[in-house]
Amino acid sequence: MRNVRAFCLLVLGLAALAPLGAQKPVITSIDPPDWFIQLPDPMLLIHGSGFRHGQFTVHSRGVVIARSQISSNGDWAFLWLKTSSAEPQTLRIFATNAAGAATASWQLKPRTESAQAHRGFTPADAIYLVMTDRFADGNPGNNQPPSAAADSFDRSKPRAWHGGDFAGIEQHISYLKTLGITALWTTPVADNSPMPDSYHGYAATNLYAVDPHFGTLDDYRHLSASLHAAGIKLVVDLVPNHIGVLHPWVADPPAPDWLHGTVANHTLSGGDFSIVTDPHAAPADTRRFTDGWFVDSMPDLNQENPLVAQYLIQNALWWVETAEIDAIRLDTLPYVRRTFWHDFHAALHRAFPNLTTVGEVFNGNPVVTSYFAGGIEHAGIDTGLDTPFDFPVYFALRAVLAQDKPMTDLESVFRQDSLYPHPERLVHFFGNHDTARFLTAAGGSLPRLKEAIGLMTTLRGTPELYSGDEIAMPGGDDPENRHDFPGGFPDGQDSAFNTATRTPQQESALAWTSNLLAARKAHPALQGAAQQDIFADATSFVFLRTEDLAGCSPAQPHDAILTALNKDSTPRMIEISVRATALEGCSHFQPLAPADAGTAGVSGATLKLSIPADSFVLFDVK
Repeated sequence: MRNVRAFCLLVLGLAALAPLGAQKPVITSIDPPDWFIQLPDPMLLIHGSGFRHGQFTVHSRGVVIARSQISSNGDWAFLWLKTSSAEPQTLRIFATNAAGAATASWQLKPRTESAQAHRGFTPADAIYLVMTDRFADGNPGNNQPPSAAADSFDRSKPRAWHGGDFAGIEQHISYLKTLGITALWTTPVADNSPMPDSYHGYAATNLYAVDPHFGTLDDYRHLSASLHAAGIKLVVDLVPNHIGVLHPWVADPPAPDWLHGTVANHTLSGGDFSIVTDPHAAPADTRRFTDGWFVDSMPDLNQENPLVAQYLIQNALWWVETAEIDAIRLDTLPYVRRTFWHDFHAALHRAFPNLTTVGEVFNGNPVVTSYFAGGIEHAGIDTGLDTPFDFPVYFALRAVLAQDKPMTDLESVFRQDSLYPHPERLVHFFGNHDTARFLTAAGGSLPRLKEAIGLMTTLRGTPELYSGDEIAMPGGDDPENRHDFPGGFPDGQDSAFNTATRTPQQESALAWTSNLLAARKAHPALQGAAQQDIFADATSFVFLRTEDLAGCSPAQPHDAILTALNKDSTPRMIEISVRATALEGCSHFQPLAPADAGTAGVSGATLKLSIPADSFVLFDVK
């Protein structure tokens, strides 16, 4: 009561001194919209008007304002709160100047107690990438939300919103479970709705709101809980590099250098970020890359500004805690300076020790990709990134299977695994939402698609599958690679979610994929054990996944899986010496379904391996 009386006296006293025309404060938003005890003390970014020549106070139990900063135009205020000794509560935040006061409620919440939250992914997982807008429409009522650009929903247009949402994903969790998926990565969920063609989610206009095309924050939290109940982890896609050009910050930045450049005066980054890894490059050259805009419609954030950096780190902490996220996919990782990534990961890993991060480093050279992996310093800085995506394997796999390059090109990529502190963590894939569908790239060849799926499920690291590849969806470059999942939308199309309505090709690809993922789940050797490459030439590649590189021993049995691929148009008989390999002492080779068409046996010290034409085979080795 004493605090309230003092505040009232302060307001009356300031009002008596109010200059003519002074504007009463207005609070329109607070970022983050709430916070959690036991997370780092937050910095609030408050938007409104009339903050100049005023002050902020907070009514709370144990929460104090450590310092504040007001923008020159009075539209923005930064408040640094001390919350470390506070209990969960609802605070009242007051903005006061000579003309009056504004107030807003703000919650400090307890941390998540769920044992299912923040678990991270491992090589035992199988990740499934869903472009939310193109997977399934579970709630047609959110297809054209009020905040969206006019006519943003139009399924006849390849770059408009098509209606996919969180409810649609949730309605098909059983499909993911049956397929063998253990982690779901969705494209970004942050609000892009004012942007006319940002269905993909990579041009945010509000980093603390869910895009209303997809549902509400409660819908997203419900999806997270439903996935966890089914044993499936959730990966959020965050974009600290840039925002959408219709974000309020573009017209009214909270600080003068909040962005790199302006709409009228900026440069573009370009796609060659190998310059960042060049120790001989001039700083001006690397700065042009990291400070340039990704495209003209996506302004570049200035993470060298401590205010921006803290805002983005807090945003990641908030999403992980709010939605009980298990892992983060980081977009356009090389476009942001390494110092930010170091601080970002230090904060995330302190708060969530089991959380994992995977970064997009879209380059086929392992020297470049490995430069951004955490666990080692480059240029004196460790990014802390748990792993990059394995783009070098992606490019090599497409080259050997879709462009008929020799299989040795794929094997040569694995020879460079020593560049990575943790090659076993790499996330490999043969297609995603930014690339042409593999089936189309391979000329419509179902056998080549099955070979790609076979490699994806058996190579070292964590596999990631793009939604639709498991049913042999075709499609060229963007936007043809982003067609709606058949059966997810009310258009009369036969549903690929149901066995009875799948085409023979869809059923064949799906059965192959699910059975390989089941084999992977059943064999520890495919979930993180060592990979030893046994043989490679122009048309074949043979490798072993094993828990013991010393070879087979009846006294110490272990799990080992032999993988062989023959892309030739004729069958092959390959003879390989097993001396000084992890196959030494092995005598039993049992074909493993569904890739059980080959034969293998040892005669003396020679493995004789028979592989049918254009096929992928597996053997359980003892």
